[in-house]
Amino acid sequence: MSMENNKMFTDIEVYLKEHENKEMLRFITCGSVDDGKSTLIGRLLYDSKMIFEDQLAAVKNETKKYGTVGEDSEIDFALLIDGLQSEREQGITIDVAYRFFATDKRKYIIADTPGHEQYTRNMVTGASTADLAVILIDARKGVLTQTRRHSFLVSLLGIRNIVVAINKMDLVDYSQETFDNIVTDYKQMYDQLKFSLPYKNFHQTIDFIPMSALKGDNVVDISSNMLWYKGEALLPYLDTVTINQGEFEAFRYPVQYVNRPNLDFRGFAGTIASGCINEGDKITVYPSKKSSTIKSIVPPINFEKESFNTQHSTSNIKTAFAPMATTLTLNDEIDISRGDLIVKTDEKAPHLSDIFEAMLVWMDEDGLKEREYIIKIYSKETNATISKILFKKDVNSWEKIETKTLELNDIARVQIDLTEEVAFDLYEENRKTGAFILIDKITNNTVAAGMIAGTATRQKAKRVYTEAEKELNAYIRKYYPEWGCKEC
Repeated sequence: MSMENNKMFTDIEVYLKEHENKEMLRFITCGSVDDGKSTLIGRLLYDSKMIFEDQLAAVKNETKKYGTVGEDSEIDFALLIDGLQSEREQGITIDVAYRFFATDKRKYIIADTPGHEQYTRNMVTGASTADLAVILIDARKGVLTQTRRHSFLVSLLGIRNIVVAINKMDLVDYSQETFDNIVTDYKQMYDQLKFSLPYKNFHQTIDFIPMSALKGDNVVDISSNMLWYKGEALLPYLDTVTINQGEFEAFRYPVQYVNRPNLDFRGFAGTIASGCINEGDKITVYPSKKSSTIKSIVPPINFEKESFNTQHSTSNIKTAFAPMATTLTLNDEIDISRGDLIVKTDEKAPHLSDIFEAMLVWMDEDGLKEREYIIKIYSKETNATISKILFKKDVNSWEKIETKTLELNDIARVQIDLTEEVAFDLYEENRKTGAFILIDKITNNTVAAGMIAGTATRQKAKRVYTEAEKELNAYIRKYYPEWGCKEC
């Protein structure tokens, strides 16, 4: 291989290594119809040179057919995002569209979420993993009911960084007075919003940027049309913003599976949800509450090619932190399985209970049934029932409404009873160990997503067993004691 080829491969490896080590930022865009969400993302992709030539050519052709901008415009940026036929025909966003791009400083995953109330579950899906939310407001319309709904939802889902993008400033002659009035209105609205959230210690950072997504003002570069604005354009802001993750840094490690590549090695594989762990740290395993110390921290490698024994491998690391995927080995033989939670003994302990209260988003076409569902919290799966609906929340007015059932897109505070004790954190403290989904046992559909809001204030309803169930229980305990069946 020539020296020139060697240099080319070296340059490629250096580039890939730099790209791999960039910080990832996930954010969503949300707003009312025609606020310009898809146009903004299309502009970001276009101006950051993340559109291929054939994609650009196709969108230019489709602008003539579906475009919602003026006839003199060369491209409708919204068509880069709205991929469904129905979205293009109606000029609205229905599905959650994910797009990827990168700058010199960060990698990005954007979720373009629908603004309509009937697509609330789609918005919740896109926001569930986001670190930041861009809420668009039409400068001509100001703070609307939809703005209230979107602000409530992103706050409920624990997004601590909000950028209020006041769009279409070109249609109000780039007026500073208009911008300042909308900022004041939004802050007054947010002061009321905070009291409707189920969280006690939840703090958000809110910034405001005036822009025109269509014209490109303050999207990538500072606009000369708004010299009165002293902040950053959106893209430089995203490159440098400090992501507010909250104050919860306790170590949480949900066990995915027990790793046994050979007889001499037994480790517990998983992804660190929060905090960090060091070799030699004392840990406690939930729900058993058994303790041990970390013997080794093994990074992801090919266990078939590298042999492991009880001694430390040269591949091991001394410290691991979120969101690294690792395998932990312990100095003591403890019964640990998938769904257990490993925490540091000297840090804040998780809650351990078979009952809690949560904010629930109903996501299924069929309403709530009086039946047992599968609940999945991190890697833990067990059975659960919704024993009580405390109230339903109006996402527009934030009022509490009494109800006995839940339908598609409803958001309610409920009490959930589990069939066994599970370790968890409050959602406001840890989004990874405080969130869950409910799965229908019959259809296998994900029917709801939830955020644990507090420990239960009501007693768990005691299960009443039939005589047949009691006889079966006694029979199993007598003839099959190895099953570990408990007396009912």
